[in-house]
Amino acid sequence: MMGWILKWGPEDRPGDPLASVSEPYDVFKTGNYEVTKIIVKTSDASKPPTELFIVAPVLKGTYPVLLFCHGFLLANTCYTSLLQHIASHGYIVVAPKFYGIPWISMTEEIKKAALVAEWLSTGLPFVLPEKVTRDIQNLALSGHSRGGKTAFTLALGKTDQKSLKNIPSNPTTPKFKALIGIDPVAGPSISNRPPPKILQYIPRSFDMSIPVSVIGTGYGNQPLGVSPPPAADGVNSSEFFNESKPPSCYFLARDYGHCDMLDDTLDDWIVRRVRSVCKSGKGSKDLMRRSVGGIVVAFLKSYLGGDEDDLNAIVDDPSIAPITLDPVIYVKE
Repeated sequence: MMGWILKWGPEDRPGDPLASVSEPYDVFKTGNYEVTKIIVKTSDASKPPTELFIVAPVLKGTYPVLLFCHGFLLANTCYTSLLQHIASHGYIVVAPKFYGIPWISMTEEIKKAALVAEWLSTGLPFVLPEKVTRDIQNLALSGHSRGGKTAFTLALGKTDQKSLKNIPSNPTTPKFKALIGIDPVAGPSISNRPPPKILQYIPRSFDMSIPVSVIGTGYGNQPLGVSPPPAADGVNSSEFFNESKPPSCYFLARDYGHCDMLDDTLDDWIVRRVRSVCKSGKGSKDLMRRSVGGIVVAFLKSYLGGDEDDLNAIVDDPSIAPITLDPVIYVKE
């Protein structure tokens, strides 16, 4: 029997969006852990397969790990505020740099992500702050835009669909326990999807058993002037959610766009250009980042830590989020 929960966000919420958030819903606020930012070059003794941007707590302890894949033509560091929010709740976030200019193929990106996943077991301990250790048994995977597809493809174990080859199994590669897509995109359009073509347009067709959360944007499927939509219908978040098996969640940031979770200040001119051709919401981007970060934290707490309170609270009453989430869907079985 299918169990599902559907909640609709409010039309408006006057006043401070966080003023009414009580103690159990602090996922939308900065967490209690002080964090540090770490850049790991390929020349480092830990031998990472690509340059890495890591955000981790500095307090002695053992923390779950989140592997985060950046979007197309976007830098891994342009998500700094979002990743700091997540890490401040007690997570180690590892964000690989897949390419600069020129960019690489989708297949090469997925292979590189798989190599980073292997490195987490062997190399990550050597670059973390003193007395900070990773809990590799509690590993989650996430990605934004094309990086969202990379994350889904890595979780599925696929590389090049044309050659029907999967990522070779490696006993040193840790297993993912949760998957989060942040406005994932499979390509420019249904007819123009680069391999591997993981979308089959069959409900619940993704062949994986881990819990999935998908966060979409209300403006992602809308063009801006002559620029096509960055997350067109048929290849965007809703289809990724439709093809995910339960347990699965869907949250739509109704009044925000595809790149509204990026940092306000972006040093890379290419990243600024990408954001300039994406329709953006008029609301505070800080509230968008806190909402996305809060959903990620609530989902990780539920499926890595066994604490469902915050996730259930958001689903039961989406108005506790700083922005309008409309709709919110939670399919449990």
